Amino acid sequence: MHIADFVAGSIGGACGVAVGYPFDTVKVRIQTQPQFTGLWQCATTTFYKEGLHGFFKGMALPVTTISMTSSVVFGTYRNCLQCLSQVRSGAPWGPNTKLDVFLSGMTAGVAQIFVMSPGDIVKVRLQCQTESSRGRPSMSMPKYRGPVHCLLQILREEGVLGLYRGALPLMLRDGPSYATYFLTYNTLCDWMTPVGKEGPGLSGVMLAGGLAGMAGWTLGTPMDVIKARLQMDGARETRRYRGLAHCVSETVRLEGAGVFFRSLGINCLRAFPVNMVVFVTYESLIGVLRATPTIVKAERVVFE
Repeated sequence: MHIADFVAGSIGGACGVAVGYPFDTVKVRIQTQPQFTGLWQCATTTFYKEGLHGFFKGMALPVTTISMTSSVVFGTYRNCLQCLSQVRSGAPWGPNTKLDVFLSGMTAGVAQIFVMSPGDIVKVRLQCQTESSRGRPSMSMPKYRGPVHCLLQILREEGVLGLYRGALPLMLRDGPSYATYFLTYNTLCDWMTPVGKEGPGLSGVMLAGGLAGMAGWTLGTPMDVIKARLQMDGARETRRYRGLAHCVSETVRLEGAGVFFRSLGINCLRAFPVNMVVFVTYESLIGVLRATPTIVKAERVVFE
């Protein structure tokens, strides 16, 4: 088992959260609240009403949970590649095909759902809480006082299953998205690796990581919209959706199919720097943990 991938993935994921969280807050608000009509309008309104703090609501828990989920993603991915290589060639370091990369990425995306879902719903609930605790006494106070209070409130009001509301669309989002993510990253790194080298340089890792993130989010954005709406459903008002299919049909009926891509721009804008940081951090740590002095593409595969 590759323990180094779990450790490096954990730290890389935490760094990615720190870089991308303000963008993520804007994205979730655009997806779930009709008063926000676009990127700039949402960002300026949030800053005017809530200050800089408004962009970082609910960040404490995601930093912890994303560290764990990113650890699961990278560790599962790398170990799945080894298992597939062993099945095909009988050797743990044999060649992998593009299909191996795709399937390993999909397995990693599905595996992290069980760790990610509780933290994700807390994150979304807090991000969509537009009331400020710093407001005037006459203003309404926020329902949740922080990540722990939000977690306990969901457990009290909705039970343990409430923490996994939206888990199905989350799985349908992350399975294909991570498959595309790792396949894009490996393919781009393969193209940018000079002859005779183990992997691309720092700039190549940054570019491949950023573009891989954009590719994954382009595929995952429609289901991300549904996931966020199901997670917010019933938090403040009567529940509107009976399930995944009903949420999709009602969203299309009331807002048209274009709503599924309303947040695509902010997702891609966020994905590039976040995943650039994630992969640079991950690759650098893998080099240290495996006593390699240079950046090496740790999950580099040899395509047949």
